[in-house]
Amino acid sequence: MKAYVFPGQGAQFSGMGKDLYDNSDLAKELFHKANEILGFDIMKIMFEGTDEELKQTKVTQPAIFLHSTILAACLGDAFQPNMVAGHSLGEFSALVANKTLSFEDGLKLVYQRAMAMQKACEAQPSTMAAVLNLEDEVIEKICGEIDGIVVPANYNCPGQLVISGAIPAVEEACKRLLEAGAKRALILPVGGAFHSPLMEPAREELAAAIEATQFSTPICPVYQNINAAAVSDPAVIKENLVLQLTGAVKWTQIMQNMLADGCTEVIEVGPGKVLQGLFKKVSRDLPTSSAGLQ
Repeated sequence: MKAYVFPGQGAQFSGMGKDLYDNSDLAKELFHKANEILGFDIMKIMFEGTDEELKQTKVTQPAIFLHSTILAACLGDAFQPNMVAGHSLGEFSALVANKTLSFEDGLKLVYQRAMAMQKACEAQPSTMAAVLNLEDEVIEKICGEIDGIVVPANYNCPGQLVISGAIPAVEEACKRLLEAGAKRALILPVGGAFHSPLMEPAREELAAAIEATQFSTPICPVYQNINAAAVSDPAVIKENLVLQLTGAVKWTQIMQNMLADGCTEVIEVGPGKVLQGLFKKVSRDLPTSSAGLQ
């Protein structure tokens, strides 16, 4: 069984999508449509922009979404997923690829998500930190004991968990996690506390947009971030997508559940190879690859 997986923020690079544009009429059409929907030339930034330009919130999330969804569309009949999943932002790409969302609606939601998250980040100084080589349960317990908001945010793979919250609480958690035996507890260069209660204003804003958007029955189940379970019911997919902004990304559990449900091959659709590397941490012998043109 083939699992197609879609990366999240951080996988962007200058020149992303240029090969697709140069070699596919469908890609050209979709990129131009994206420019119209967004109201600025995202193509130019993706193809020629600096790293700094690509790091702008209003650019990063739509850029990764566009790279992934257009690549999936260009695969045509070769795109035959038995299951899909996306890491954080990548869940929106997965939902377009498995026909839950239209390309246009997916892009609009991603752009609204990016702008809402930016606003929430500006409202309160906050951050995230990567914790290595410590059991999830220990991290959860220590976060729960800290005075202030700090929560597990990304369960990336066994031995790698990202925490998120208010800056003093994250700093205190890092100190205690190192004392508890973590190999590293490293503050990340991010603009805010994604997947934490501090994203509540963004969740409320995005919830209204998601509610107003048409969700269809997908061609295959999506394993969603919030519960790591295979979902095909559009109403449930909607609910879970709303919860995603303030809830943890359960990627470790998604990988484990996909494998338990019969996944025999993983294909990463979009920039980078991060998700393939995470799958290898769970199952070293699992065949993984990148999809098509980059």
